[in-house]
Amino acid sequence: MAEPEATHGLSCPNCGGMTPIPEGQVIVRCPFCDLRSMVRGERGIRRYQAPQRVQREQAVQALKTFLKSHNEIDGGTVSKSTLAEAFVAYLPFWTGWARVLSWVFGEKQVGSGDNKRYEPREVKVVQDLSWNGAACDVGEFGVERVPISDQTLEPFDAEALHEQGMVFEPVGSASEARSNAEKEFIDVVHRAAKLDRISQVFVRFIRQRLGLVYYPLWVLRYLYKGRSFQVVVDGVTGQTLYGKAPGSTLYRAAILVLGMAAGAFTAIDGSSLAFYIALHASDSDDSGGLFLLALGVLVAGFALMGFAYRKFRYGEQYEYRQFKSKKSQENSFDWITQVTEVEKWLDRLS
Repeated sequence: MAEPEATHGLSCPNCGGMTPIPEGQVIVRCPFCDLRSMVRGERGIRRYQAPQRVQREQAVQALKTFLKSHNEIDGGTVSKSTLAEAFVAYLPFWTGWARVLSWVFGEKQVGSGDNKRYEPREVKVVQDLSWNGAACDVGEFGVERVPISDQTLEPFDAEALHEQGMVFEPVGSASEARSNAEKEFIDVVHRAAKLDRISQVFVRFIRQRLGLVYYPLWVLRYLYKGRSFQVVVDGVTGQTLYGKAPGSTLYRAAILVLGMAAGAFTAIDGSSLAFYIALHASDSDDSGGLFLLALGVLVAGFALMGFAYRKFRYGEQYEYRQFKSKKSQENSFDWITQVTEVEKWLDRLS
């Protein structure tokens, strides 16, 4: 059996002799002084692959299901579109696993109104967590994360994967990926604690490891009225992870009309009623709170109209992502979020 291909050029820190580094090996031995050294960097990263279980026919059916499952997509897309190409692409994803042990110290809000108070709490969080993020440029595919946590992984076999489809090589830093995984784990701990105020968090990672997972994705491109669109289907589960489709004109118009009507009613009639009640309130303290409530209703109405306009303005093309990145979530315009922020502001003033 042939020896694994090795790269010579690592000087032994003990004797200075050249130490071979077999591909993928984490611990190497100096042939001169027998010193064991740990390899850091990509060569020491374990590689895995997720087995492809979805065939072409299943991927095409998932495409048709996607085009029929959303009201925002033009209803004639399935019958009037033509499949241009369908192929499998193996994309690498940095993946981190760890058992997280943590103690969270903070305060929990109890009661409401005049009886609202914060009580000190200590919460213990113990969870087995996993994180993954794309290890290459995924702008063309639109998939930044995949559901690796529930999948059975196999040892990486480059030759077998190249026979099945396109294989992309990883880029980026392993240390940066490890840092992103730890930040995600800490965010999970904060959410699991369910405290309104957090003062201190102590976190320990047990059995922490990082690896590269090559994940199969079916890429399907179709033509509709001379325009090209793309859908990406999970090659393991058959779920649609990303997709673009022509938007429904009827849906856009309905959202615009109903949203503007509801927003105008809330902003004008709702706030007018609240201001009228505030002006005629007998208790001056209650009057101040009602004025703030009226202002919040007014803002909510304008936020609803803005939401309806954006749906109409940018709904010509429908885009779907199963896993949204944090950046896209922060940049998305959500009128419910706007109303929530107004309510928090009113709560601080009252």
